[in-house]
Amino acid sequence: MTQHTAAILGGGSFGTAMASILAENCHGTRLWVRDPETAAAINEDRENPRYLPGQALPAGVVASESLEEVLKGADLVFVAVPSSAFVEVLGQARDWVPDGTIVVSCTKGILEDGFLLMSQVLQREWPHTRVGVLSGPNLAREIVERKFTGTVIASGDEELRATIQKALSCDYFRVYDNPDLYGVELGGALKNIYAVASGMAAAIGVGENSRSFMLTRALAEMSRFAVGLGANPLTFLGLAGVGDLIATCSSSLSRNYRVGYELGQGKSLEQAVADLGQTAEGINTIKLVAERARELQVYMPLATALYDIIYDHQPLDTMVMRLMSGEHKHDVEFSFHGASS
Repeated sequence: MTQHTAAILGGGSFGTAMASILAENCHGTRLWVRDPETAAAINEDRENPRYLPGQALPAGVVASESLEEVLKGADLVFVAVPSSAFVEVLGQARDWVPDGTIVVSCTKGILEDGFLLMSQVLQREWPHTRVGVLSGPNLAREIVERKFTGTVIASGDEELRATIQKALSCDYFRVYDNPDLYGVELGGALKNIYAVASGMAAAIGVGENSRSFMLTRALAEMSRFAVGLGANPLTFLGLAGVGDLIATCSSSLSRNYRVGYELGQGKSLEQAVADLGQTAEGINTIKLVAERARELQVYMPLATALYDIIYDHQPLDTMVMRLMSGEHKHDVEFSFHGASS
């Protein structure tokens, strides 16, 4: 295996998980964190106490609060900071990223200004780099616990996809490739909406039939919206679509699910987010996607119901009412000409 020097920007749970895999695969691995105390804990105690307490990290993971130190000599860069900090961090790091560097976004969010996905922000801010996206059913705690899973590296750059597959693949982490960068990235961003919905549904005690119904219609909404923006609907049958949707909507490890559950128990949005103590990308994504769906006239009853519940303070049963009173059309999206439901 070719050995790389990898820089991971973002010491949250997922960035730490990727650093763990890369170090175990014997790549030089540097993790950028904002907090010197967290960096010291990772380097001295082999643990990220804020995001992954109790999980031992490989000795090869070296943390630093210096972007220059982390990026110097790196030929692979993974960006795993929240979408709200994405532009700021790219600006700060720009001078230490050479031409032709492979850069992979691990952030599942959307930038409000221009409705840009993170790969589009990367291409705008770092046009001198080669850009890919990593997405899939990848709950960070399970990755560091070495529970097997798969992920998707998406890019139009075939060599980039092959490089990342080799760099990250191990006996518990399988990396598949897909050239549909936009579809894979949209899947990763959109599923966060439905994780919030799933958490709410669990809190109010809906049945298993209801949850299955809701998840299936969520997948229909995701693919319908993404195709309206130029993605391939078949992408949503893969790990970055239905795979990530199932994991995120079924697990209390999911940050978005946990926020939805707290909202379903009657807490305010501010209290639910404060209790989480981490970024739940789905809350901002709900707002952006619901507004965009209205502009594009894409039928998304779940996403728009969540918007009305969270931002217009409508009752929780709005979500169920929208599903049960919606149009009766086709079950499977894109099987029929002009299908929408």
